[in-house]
Amino acid sequence: MKKVTIAIVYHSRAGHTERLARLLTREMTTDRSEVHLVGVDEAIARPELLHDADTIVFGSPTYFGNVSAEFKQFMESTGEFWYRQPWKDKLAAGFTLSSTINGDKLNTLEAMMLFACQHSMNWISLGVLPRFLHNEQTEGQNRLASYIGLMEQCDNGEHVINGQHPGDLLTAELFARRVVQVTVRYMGGQEGI
Repeated sequence: MKKVTIAIVYHSRAGHTERLARLLTREMTTDRSEVHLVGVDEAIARPELLHDADTIVFGSPTYFGNVSAEFKQFMESTGEFWYRQPWKDKLAAGFTLSSTINGDKLNTLEAMMLFACQHSMNWISLGVLPRFLHNEQTEGQNRLASYIGLMEQCDNGEHVINGQHPGDLLTAELFARRVVQVTVRYMGGQEGI
């Protein structure tokens, strides 16, 4: 069976988003899928890298409640081909992170989803429920209670990039698995991976 192709297009200023994008690349690379990691500058210069993908995963830090200026520049560059709708019926998903629990990350994911919808894409939700024990939410999977896409809380350092919160790491791994499973299923393969 032909492998599905997933492109992760992202912007990272301090390195946190790149760390998460690289983790997702590793987790999404399976015997059923190949993954291309594409920075926004390369995506602007070579949009065919995204045209050829079955699924495009968008990643940006949340700055002032939205995608970064560099990611927005990438979004706007797609206006050159938007009217042709080359991404119509492709799958899309998104991830973001910021240094605070909330940080208005939901707005960033909504901006990505709206962008995907304007390209007539089909959005893959996070698909990971928060975990509760004795009626209390744990610090485990989906501890930030996101449903639209992957959210992570990172430190605020610009010189040292610390590891992920264990709950966010687990959520990222589950999200990666879901993106691959949905893509394989959508492209006519079997559900199991």
